[in-house]
Amino acid sequence: MRTCSLIELGTIPYAEALTLQRRLATLRAEDRLGDMLLLVQHLPVITLGRAGQKANLRVPESSLAQMGVEFFEVERGGDMTYHGPGQLVGYPILNLTDHGRDVHRYLRQLEEVLIVTLSDFGIAAGRSRGRTGVWVGDRKIASLGIHVGRWVTRHGFALNVDMDLTPFELIVPCGIQGVRMTSMTQELCRPISIREVTAALTERFEAEFGIAFVPALLSERSDARSGDADMSDSNESAIVGGIR
Repeated sequence: MRTCSLIELGTIPYAEALTLQRRLATLRAEDRLGDMLLLVQHLPVITLGRAGQKANLRVPESSLAQMGVEFFEVERGGDMTYHGPGQLVGYPILNLTDHGRDVHRYLRQLEEVLIVTLSDFGIAAGRSRGRTGVWVGDRKIASLGIHVGRWVTRHGFALNVDMDLTPFELIVPCGIQGVRMTSMTQELCRPISIREVTAALTERFEAEFGIAFVPALLSERSDARSGDADMSDSNESAIVGGIR
């Protein structure tokens, strides 16, 4: 069974996670690192995927900073979404050469991980025909958006655990008019912690992808986020040395 590094980064700014996963994906494509899953929460941020439209932002972009919400246009698939505290975000850095070389299958696998995780908590979730993501009836509880380069994945999924859903009103979520967002807390009518959801999700991820997680630390994050284009040997050593 293949191993996969599990790296839990806590709550970090979106820009830091974006730079980090891009750099780690480059190293993974060059076989200088193995597969890994980054789990994070983000400070309030709206992101727009490459297939999205800025028209799906319902407020002037200039007003977001005053609300304490950042905005990024990124290379993932999909349209517009919101990330904030209480949402579990996963960034798998996987080489799909070892996982079937099928992007559509990979998306369905991520959905399956989320669906069975939610079922562990008594939430009956599923897919919506023609729409990527995970739904509870007509309510969306998890979003997906990925990028694959040289068969290595980045970006990933966002599961609404116990979060304030109000900021989704700033956007047309996923570019779908009239969509309603929900969370695990809202569906269960009780608080639920990121920690307990993480435990269930990682077990389901292992089963779906046929891997075994090895908890890891990324101690030199400051080096990993310094400069998108700089892939010097010293920085590479700092990143690799930080995973153990």
